[in-house]
Amino acid sequence: MGRGKIVIKRIDDSTSRQVTFSKRRKGLIKKAKELAILCDAEVGLIIFSNTDKVYDFASSSMKSAIERFNKTKMEQQQLLNPASEVMFWQREAATLRQELHSLQENHRQLMGEKLNGLSVNELHNIESRLEMSLRGIRTKKEQMLTDEIKELTKKRNLIHHENLELSRKVQRIHQENIELHKKAYATSSSNVLGLGELEDAADASNAQVRLQLSQPEQSCYDSASKS
Repeated sequence: MGRGKIVIKRIDDSTSRQVTFSKRRKGLIKKAKELAILCDAEVGLIIFSNTDKVYDFASSSMKSAIERFNKTKMEQQQLLNPASEVMFWQREAATLRQELHSLQENHRQLMGEKLNGLSVNELHNIESRLEMSLRGIRTKKEQMLTDEIKELTKKRNLIHHENLELSRKVQRIHQENIELHKKAYATSSSNVLGLGELEDAADASNAQVRLQLSQPEQSCYDSASKS
């Protein structure tokens, strides 16, 4: 059977209340740690017992968590006032303009412009950043060329196999044509031989007929000579 629902109310027995507090406190701190790790959240937890004992947990530090909380709370309260809201957005705009100016200066320095007034260390830092960027670009370029070479090699092997298969088919068709030519030649030769035999038989029968027709003439001639 499943566990029954626990009525959420104050536990009267002091021993049971202390045991429940200890279990729930450990579970709450464990959940806070998991939340900070899994969700990359900044978590600050403070627990006061009924005996004035303090238990706390902070993912980074309790002081920074409290300061961040107070700052956020103050900004939220200032946003409720229209004048404070205007000032807040003005500060945000000024901060963004400063960041944009810094990025533009950085870009010009990387392009080799506006280098006057920079120290040797600053120029060395810019050079190091450019070298790191070039290494990253070369690595990416080599990777892309390697991938392209692998793809072309794969296509070449595929085309080679297709050519071999087509060559086999052409050879097979050529062999079949040779066999057909041989069969056709044998059939034509037999037909020519059959016609020759028929002509010889016809000539022999015609000669026999001529001989038979010529015999009565000879006999008539003999009887006339005798008479």
